[in-house]
Amino acid sequence: MSTGSKDFARRSREALANTDQRRTITDAAALFSSLRERAFGQWSEAETRLANAASARLRALTHLPDLLVQAEAEVTRNGGTVHWAGSADEARSIILSIAREKGVKSVVKGKSMVTEEIGLNPALEAEGMEVFETDLGEYIVQLAHEPPSHIIAPALHKSRRDVAELFARTLGETGEEPEELTAIARKRLRRAFLEADMGITGVNFVIAESGVVGLLENEGNIRASTTCPRVHVALMGLEKVVATAEDAVDVLQVLPRSCTGQAMPAYFSLLGGPRRPGESDGPEEFHLVILDNGRSRIHSDPLLMGALACVRCGGCVNSCPVYQRIGGHAYGATYSGPIGILLSSLLDGGEAHAELPGACTTCGACAEVCPVGVNHPRLIIELRRRMREEGEQGGCGAISTLMGKAFAFAAKHPALFTMGASSLRAVDPELKKLSRLSPLRGAAATRSLPSLREPFAKRWPSLRKSLDEDKS
Repeated sequence: MSTGSKDFARRSREALANTDQRRTITDAAALFSSLRERAFGQWSEAETRLANAASARLRALTHLPDLLVQAEAEVTRNGGTVHWAGSADEARSIILSIAREKGVKSVVKGKSMVTEEIGLNPALEAEGMEVFETDLGEYIVQLAHEPPSHIIAPALHKSRRDVAELFARTLGETGEEPEELTAIARKRLRRAFLEADMGITGVNFVIAESGVVGLLENEGNIRASTTCPRVHVALMGLEKVVATAEDAVDVLQVLPRSCTGQAMPAYFSLLGGPRRPGESDGPEEFHLVILDNGRSRIHSDPLLMGALACVRCGGCVNSCPVYQRIGGHAYGATYSGPIGILLSSLLDGGEAHAELPGACTTCGACAEVCPVGVNHPRLIIELRRRMREEGEQGGCGAISTLMGKAFAFAAKHPALFTMGASSLRAVDPELKKLSRLSPLRGAAATRSLPSLREPFAKRWPSLRKSLDEDKS
């Protein structure tokens, strides 16, 4: 979904005005962050393990083309079928073709942001197929006809009361406690699992040396989606490959801790292809769809390639002060938060998401918590620079550039800097009035611009005198 400056500003204002939702998002993000901090804080090997995970992802990106070819060969050797999709349209077409060929009427899905990226659900439904999201959070937002608002917690923006009202309105069943609401969903979804013809999931990683697909979860719905239906289709971005089992373990050591504060999730599945002769469970067919959709273009850019190292833990989203205040829907894109700014702009094109790079304070909280060393602020700054050069950045991009150059010039000339600061302090009251009419009016409309203070060197004598008086 593309976004423009007016739409992004409007959605942000609406989100800020919704105090109940803002409180729900802030509390949930704070809980995830505290769980992550405790998990890593109590782990003596944290620093080493984080470095290992970052190295594993860097190795994968460095040798990506070769690893993808190796992964294809091994998945095929295991009895699976690999499909290459250059675009979202092509990925949808491949999956629809498989579904038509197999006479699929009902589909169960595990939580997958990449299926959101390609707009899979509407395409399946347009073909007359019944689609069930089986992750509880995804099921909630599906009933609400909303996109996910968080990369790992799709319904993070909804309170328990919101969910109770939704279930009563859409399902005709009532409950108040989390256990009751979960039981309502479980009853509905159990039948869907048993009747489904196809299961569709994402992929946490595929191991190139063995062709084994790894899936992590806490609800058991992904495992049911991969074993109950006769056909399993896994969709992955091409960056999700790792070289070896050892590299997969390095990522596994940090991913669940960064997601939910767990050493390991409740369910961890390693899938080696379809059911083999003599085996009693598993799908009859396994299809792996490897999606490009702009990723190879990112991979070919040495300054931005690091965005592909992301393991989708959601840590950067939880730590982001902007996300905490406006939530995920205000971004108007599949992915939100710091990694969403990067992926949305790079995958969909800067013009479609011209305002998103500005939705970052570059505070660095995201980079501090990333388990694989993605430096989101540095990448976003590079993205802003390119968008300014290409004339795509909306808002005050040109004005900001001019102001930045003026400040840099003044900072190199102390006398000029001092004279300029003194002049600005002299007209400070009028400057605040003018700011409401200038290109900075968007900021001035929602906060009071701080007064320009005297430099510390000039304030020190009076401060020192005051301190001496207090001592005496």
